[in-house]
This record gives sequence, structure tokens and C-alpha cells, in this order.
Amino acid sequence: MVEALYGAVNKEVNLFDLICHVAYDQLPLTRKERAGNAKKRNYFTKYGDKARKVLEALLDKYANEGIANIESIEVLRVNPFDEFGSPLEIINEFGSKEEYLQAIKELEIELYKTA
Repeated sequence: MVEALYGAVNKEVNLFDLICHVAYDQLPLTRKERAGNAKKRNYFTKYGDKARKVLEALLDKYANEGIANIESIEVLRVNPFDEFGSPLEIINEFGSKEEYLQAIKELEIELYKTA
């Protein structure tokens, strides 16, 4: 049933947008639109250059693959993140593992903010 709804709307939307569209008749945003909106809000300015690049790459990954892939620290082992250094080096750019996880949580909040 959910697949039929995706087919009727647009396969690039998240389940969240699909449910909001069906339940509340809200125009669904694609993952690319959500990522673009998050980038426009200048959310990244509080981070250093390398940390900002990691967050921007995570937004691109979200736009292409969805939310599940950015929630795992394992994503830091694959391209393009391996170009930024090891997962530990990347996490250290945020200060600590807890601060990295907090940054991801804040990134997700930015993704799902309404206009």
C-alpha cells in the first residue's frame, strides 16, 4: 500500500512527507528540496570549515539516499567522507562523539523544519 502511495506522489519523498501529504494535504518536499532548504538557513556557520564540509556532504547523502544513511557513524567510512580523514578524525572536528551525534540530531531538525 505504501508503495502505491509513493508511486502516486513521487518516489524521492520521505515517508514523513508522504504521511503529511496524505493526512494533512501538505505539498510533499523531495529530499533534495529539504536538503537545499537546510543549506539556505546557514545552520553550518557555528562549525569549523572541515565540520561544515562533512555536514554538507551528509546533506547530499540524505538527498540521494535518505535519512537512515546519515544516522550511522559507519557512513564516515565511505566516499566522500573518507577524503576528510578517518571516522575518529572527522568526529574530533566536532569536539567529541557526543558533539558529533548532537550535530547530526540538529541537522535532522533543520531538515524537517517548516518554512
